[in-house]
Amino acid sequence: MTLPETNEIILQGISGSPGICIGKAYLVDKGGVDVVEQYHIEKSSIQNEVNRYKTAVNKAKAELQKIMEDTPDELKGHAHILETHIALLNDKMLYGKTIESIEKEQINAEWALKKVVSIVKPMFENMSDAYLRERADDIVQISDRVMKNLIGADRVDISDIDKRVILIARDLSPAETSQIQLESVKGFVTNRGGKASHTSIIARTLEIPAVLGVEKATATIRTDDIIIVDGTTGEVVVNPSEQTLIDAEERKARYEARKAVITRKSNLPAITTDGVKLRIMGNIELPEEVVSVMHYGGDGIGLYRTEFQYLSRPDFPGEDFLFEKYQDVVQVMGDKPVTIRTLDINGDKALAYNNDTEEENPALGQRGIRYCLRKPEIFKTQLRAILRAAVFGTVRVMFPMISSVEEVLEARKLLEAAKTSLKKDAIPYKDDIQVGIMVEVPSAVVTADLIAKEVDFFSIGTNDLIQYALAIDRTNRDVAHLYHPLHPAIIRMIKHVCDVARKAGIKTFMCGEMAGDPINIPILLGLGLDELSMNPQSIPAAKAMIRALDSQQVKPFIDDMLRRNTAAGIVKLINDTYGKLITETVYNE
Repeated sequence: MTLPETNEIILQGISGSPGICIGKAYLVDKGGVDVVEQYHIEKSSIQNEVNRYKTAVNKAKAELQKIMEDTPDELKGHAHILETHIALLNDKMLYGKTIESIEKEQINAEWALKKVVSIVKPMFENMSDAYLRERADDIVQISDRVMKNLIGADRVDISDIDKRVILIARDLSPAETSQIQLESVKGFVTNRGGKASHTSIIARTLEIPAVLGVEKATATIRTDDIIIVDGTTGEVVVNPSEQTLIDAEERKARYEARKAVITRKSNLPAITTDGVKLRIMGNIELPEEVVSVMHYGGDGIGLYRTEFQYLSRPDFPGEDFLFEKYQDVVQVMGDKPVTIRTLDINGDKALAYNNDTEEENPALGQRGIRYCLRKPEIFKTQLRAILRAAVFGTVRVMFPMISSVEEVLEARKLLEAAKTSLKKDAIPYKDDIQVGIMVEVPSAVVTADLIAKEVDFFSIGTNDLIQYALAIDRTNRDVAHLYHPLHPAIIRMIKHVCDVARKAGIKTFMCGEMAGDPINIPILLGLGLDELSMNPQSIPAAKAMIRALDSQQVKPFIDDMLRRNTAAGIVKLINDTYGKLITETVYNE
């Protein structure tokens, strides 16, 4: 492909789904819904205006139902996302408040909806948890759909695209993303969104490159522009030079060849050259992601985040609902272990329907096990569901945000109460379920020897442990650069937990982001981790790295590493010792 001389433009966003694609852009015009005028409604016409709004909402529901029916088979597992959008259309925060605004303020439906969204959206955007921040996009997406029906704007039908293109949009709703046909869409770029957005999850399911959060995408890129989308680095190149294009083609070929080779071997066990085996597990938050764990050769589920079942509904879920979600995952995994983390919510993951507290510093407030112990009936409902699901496979239960032995004892007491109540109700359950804790608070590290007497395993959650140990808010860009998993303090904490567990005869796992980076594998192997859990797509590379290592040769490296007094020094030692092996194994296996 010969390109005219042009000035290339580089745009930086967030990696939504890895991979590289090159081709022509196709701008999805979603304009129109932002241009809304306010006007007064006479009292005699208020009911007509309310009915007009209800009609637009009902039409939006019908549209989503039709999309769900037409969703390709590979995305059927994500139909719950569209179900969530349908539920949000009825949510009192949107539906009820909009009708209330029309009636009380005597304003048109478009303006009432826009006003309500302007209030609700920041509630989510200001939450420190990435997953919750992305729910602001859901609010915007469903309101856009209703708004289009109110103003009669034309709708883009992605399923009608009949040429190979890269979609460029202000945003893509789950409904629109689920219409993507792989034979016509190579990838996409959006102004909004992030790694935890539903759009990003679907992109990873389809395994097409996606870069999200590129603020100037729709303002800079035009239909038929040649662009390069690197979903691994989060970079988008517009009107690339011939040399940039050649380089990208080479990177694309290397990436796809590497992915094919590593994935082909992903079902092989992660055994070092001298016979030491590590279990490599997958982290999931949606039941449908279990398929991805199996596909990439996961040895089980090391972290099943259960918050989604609570966040995607207007009230607390019932026991049967939770049981069915857990049972689905457990049955698919067969005899492979499924580690279910109990509710890690409130604080920065506040439930809209239970916002009975407003905390100045939610990261240090009523979250995780603290919230569950404060709400024993909600906790007991979840524990009963987990115990029932455990009948169908190998289930482990894990308590988050543990900071003391007292919390472990109280949580176990409620677990026993759940067993007693199930027995009384003559409902089948598994009695000998393994119980563990998340080690993510420094006090849990310091008292690990005391806690080890009360649990069957530790699972180190590095994301929070690093944040709490180094006193760093990961969402604060002024200090985010100080957040480093290879800080000597973090390495020593991990070593201490592993040493204590080994002495107590229990296992140590890791389920934080640190576990999924191949550069950390020699350290984690040398420190004595028994199991690593990560994003499913990271499993093949982690397994490949472990198969290339000799555990005995790692020991002197660990001794040397523990003498390093800076994160930079540790990184240099890793690169000097294993840099070539990592490159050859992960990139050229």
